[in-house]
Amino acid sequence: MSQDKLRRRIAWEAARLMYFREETEYYRAKTKAARRISRGDMRPGDLPTNREIREQIEAVARAFEGERRAIRLGEMRLEALRMMRILKDYQPHLVGSVLTGHIRRGSDIDIHVFSNSVEAIRSTLEEAGLPHEVVRKRVVKHGEEKTFVHFHVSGQFEFELTVYPPETVNRPPVSSITGRPMERATIAELEKIIAKEHPNLGHQAVDAEEPGVVDRFQVYESLLLPLEHIHENRKYHPESDVLTHSLQVFSLARAESPYDEELLLAALLHDVGKGIDPKDHVAAALEALDGFITDRTAWLIAHHMEAQQVLDGTAGQRMRRRLENSEDYESLMLLAKCDRAGRCPKALVPELDEVIDYLRGLERDYG
Repeated sequence: MSQDKLRRRIAWEAARLMYFREETEYYRAKTKAARRISRGDMRPGDLPTNREIREQIEAVARAFEGERRAIRLGEMRLEALRMMRILKDYQPHLVGSVLTGHIRRGSDIDIHVFSNSVEAIRSTLEEAGLPHEVVRKRVVKHGEEKTFVHFHVSGQFEFELTVYPPETVNRPPVSSITGRPMERATIAELEKIIAKEHPNLGHQAVDAEEPGVVDRFQVYESLLLPLEHIHENRKYHPESDVLTHSLQVFSLARAESPYDEELLLAALLHDVGKGIDPKDHVAAALEALDGFITDRTAWLIAHHMEAQQVLDGTAGQRMRRRLENSEDYESLMLLAKCDRAGRCPKALVPELDEVIDYLRGLERDYG
């Protein structure tokens, strides 16, 4: 096999590894690919460059996704624009694959923000109802150690926000792919990209500009996604994780009352607080959902644990009377029964995307 052909095969294999998230770093992907394809040792200079691998990632993505990839890229850029408008006070710049168009399966949205106050950014995200995690990474380059602060924000797409000092806003970092200053886009520049490359999304980009408007369904999704990694005592919750439980409870409630959006939201969201404060998950859920659910849904979530006591026969007379006096008592008890039944380890549950789409449909069709 010629050296050029070997290099192309390694680039393709490295791209495949990165596209399917078997590897996330270029160097590890290319060295693993070289070991698989080359029978002998290869000098570092003979390995494909990061740019060559990125081009092959593009080819792999086209092969596996076709037109869906262009649609997803447009959606990711639109979400990036929404996030950047929320963070407008911190001079946000879009970077990475969503800007360049080289997205792959599992790509997140990378945005650089500029501020001397991590707390100010945290406060802005909290006010927007966006759950997030702060991660500090120590990096050593050229013998100098630096600590970078990242915000990981969950939602329809994952975001990584990297915080830089304001005085560096005009000094873009060097790209590990091109060796040149990193490509970046401001809000205005991203608006132009969307208008040019995704004209069908133009009206949505305008809608995204409306201040203070947050898609409540994205808030729900961002609160639910972390539950996939929360596991409880299998004696009481053999169904695997809290997200699976929540989807089971939703499915059971939908079978009983398919058009009661407020009840269905309570069924789906009643345990989201476990991803925030497991010691008081009810209060945590209500605080996180404040402004995004109705009073009735909030009441159902607030009392779903007391309803379990009613089912057990351990509720005091005063508690029982207080709950029974509510016009939503029957709905509460239905929620409690679904909550108790939604603990089957082998039950089939819908995907979260399907559930969110169903709820969006209820809002669209019934207001």
